[in-house]
Amino acid sequence: MKTQCSVKILPAVGVYTRSMYLRKCRHRLRGETREYWQLVESYRTERGPRQRVVAYLGAITEAERVGVAESAAGHAGQPRLFAEEQPQWVEIDPRRVRVEHPRRFGGPWLAQHLWQLLQFPETVASLLPPGREDIPWAAMVALLVWARLCHPSSELSLAEHAFAHTAFGELLGIPASKINDDRLYRALDQLLPHKETLEKHLKARAGELFDLSYDLLLYDVTSTYFEGLCAKNDQAKRGYSRDNRPDCLQVCIALVVSREGMPLGYQVFDGNRTDVTTVEDIVQLMEKRYGKADRIWVMDRGMASEDNLAFLQQEGRRYIIGAPRSQLKQFEAELRADDWEQIREGLEVKRVAAPEGDETFILCRSTQRQAKEQAMHERCITKIEERLRKIEADCARKKQTVSAVERRIGRLLQQYSHAAALFKITTYRDDGRVGLLWEKDTRWQEWAALSEGCYLLRSNIPDWSAEDLWKAYIQLTQAEAAFCIHKSDLELRPIWHQKTERVQAHILVCFLAYVLWKTLGLLCRQAGLGDEPRKVFDELAEIQVVDVILPTRGGIELRRRCVTQPTRHQAILLQMLGLALPRHLEVTDR
Repeated sequence: MKTQCSVKILPAVGVYTRSMYLRKCRHRLRGETREYWQLVESYRTERGPRQRVVAYLGAITEAERVGVAESAAGHAGQPRLFAEEQPQWVEIDPRRVRVEHPRRFGGPWLAQHLWQLLQFPETVASLLPPGREDIPWAAMVALLVWARLCHPSSELSLAEHAFAHTAFGELLGIPASKINDDRLYRALDQLLPHKETLEKHLKARAGELFDLSYDLLLYDVTSTYFEGLCAKNDQAKRGYSRDNRPDCLQVCIALVVSREGMPLGYQVFDGNRTDVTTVEDIVQLMEKRYGKADRIWVMDRGMASEDNLAFLQQEGRRYIIGAPRSQLKQFEAELRADDWEQIREGLEVKRVAAPEGDETFILCRSTQRQAKEQAMHERCITKIEERLRKIEADCARKKQTVSAVERRIGRLLQQYSHAAALFKITTYRDDGRVGLLWEKDTRWQEWAALSEGCYLLRSNIPDWSAEDLWKAYIQLTQAEAAFCIHKSDLELRPIWHQKTERVQAHILVCFLAYVLWKTLGLLCRQAGLGDEPRKVFDELAEIQVVDVILPTRGGIELRRRCVTQPTRHQAILLQMLGLALPRHLEVTDR
């Protein structure tokens, strides 16, 4: 059974001039030389002339060769084979039609759209102009960032596995034979020196796209750990681990984002650097890069110190910062009063004057936070009582020294420090055995019941209400969410690179991938899809591209690289985002 189909061959992207010709090939099999023909396109690009095989014609007759040659030559004067308005019809055998090489397309294609929307191709190409390398560094940088967004893994895994199963090659024009881990590592080296320029470009372009205001800057610090000795990395040190990996070396990452969560820049610090010591460096870095505009800095209580507050007050800097919990004691009377202002269900605030100075303090009380802290205290109290009874039973069963028992008590109180101050524990010796006596401090219980769910903010902004100050401070969740996405979706951790420059380049790639993630989130918000792009990205990432092979009556096999039709849900998402999915891709040698 025969049928017919229209054959249209799309022009190559970026082609300036091209021509078609027939190429004779010879193959020796079992002592016999056989000839077959290929239809080849020659075209010129910015990097010089290139050829690609359009179709494998096999052993065709002289008449067939003449017909194909005429069709190819007619591309310039009599468009037949390549013209959209005059398709060439051929007969195909549907029994031999097959599909080959399915690859993931939706994720890389979406990454390409976001990359182009932020005008990164032009910027990176200007920073990394083409030279004598086989593949432009700009294309390799794009590959690293797209892969981190779509299929986060090591450079070695990308070269050996992920690249062959995705449409990165077609979208970037990179043959699979040109991808290896060494070229990817060298692309990291090429990218790192341009970190500051890319951050400046991002601020300008994102602000233009989404009308972002940078009057409120959110600042937070996290850490990420290494696997390996990191002997060649001076920044890798042990410190306070947010990943619960104190056994590993780490670096600290300080991130500044806008109120919408769009990152402006970041800095990598030594792994043993405390949060409070980074404030001055980051503020000065941002002011040097973007000028000393009238900004408001928002930070959590880990950044609060008298030195930092004095520094921020210099030159009229404004801030909203979390105060240490110990300062709540100064406002015990205000905590007991009833003049709280409810700004939403389960949340109350109160503006109080500073004991001294021109600052304003905001008392906040959250019902959810109160329930959480109360449950935490009860759990710690129960655990401490159980362990104290066990220690007491051990002392009654066998002789122990007082110092050994006190060390056990010290470790216990350190483990459950949230309720350690409740217990007053004394040890004594009776008939050669150690005994325990403990009692609970009622004053601690009263203070815990009063302060559970409460926290304190301080600011030098005099004309804002308590509600406005609280709403600005709660925007810090944007920075926390950025760290969460970096570590989960983009797999920032653990870091396997050992050299300082490679580690910093790895973090830069993750940063740029997060920029694409956040850009998609803002696009989703504009389209009425919420501001969480995870489900949208996962849905569109299911779209694939496949090679459809069409055997013709004359023995020629036509190859079409087709994008799968979107499902109903995918089509709705594409329509709401204003995206047009291509139907075909150019067929190139892989």
